[in-house]
Amino acid sequence: MRAFIGGLLTLVMSAALVGVTGTSASAACATPWGSLEKGSLSGYSEGPLERVRTGQQSCYDRLVIEVDGTGFGYLAGYVDEVVQEGSGKPVPLRGGAKLRIIVQAATAPGFPATSPELANVSGYSTFRQVAGAASFESQTTIGVGVRARLPFRVLTLPRDGGGTRLVVDVAHTW
Repeated sequence: MRAFIGGLLTLVMSAALVGVTGTSASAACATPWGSLEKGSLSGYSEGPLERVRTGQQSCYDRLVIEVDGTGFGYLAGYVDEVVQEGSGKPVPLRGGAKLRIIVQAATAPGFPATSPELANVSGYSTFRQVAGAASFESQTTIGVGVRARLPFRVLTLPRDGGGTRLVVDVAHTW
């Protein structure tokens, strides 16, 4: 009888702990975004691409591209190789997959459009490198080295003070 009560008590305590801790991490990080190309090259920004920054969230890594304009086209997708605008020169990227982001906006004066390290992503779960792939004829390409070909989404959000933020989130897992 003691073994039965002990077993029942263990079962009840386990159920209570699951209820307290909530859902599993994979269920909490549902990212049904897919990994297919997103966006279209449909128009140019009246203002320049000014800044790139990154951040880490619990379920994804985030890249934010700030443009001093609105209504610009963009295209984001996994490619075999990211190449520089204008020259076609390959851009080396760390990681198991390469995400190319094209923004139809020229870069602001002083923006490091060909920098191999546009942002420090050391220690990130998904990002391995963010590199500039040049700007040519009002079109800028950014390459992101990613751990693997993982789901991603792209959002455009208004920027404080005017302009637009192009946000690219790449999930940590499938």
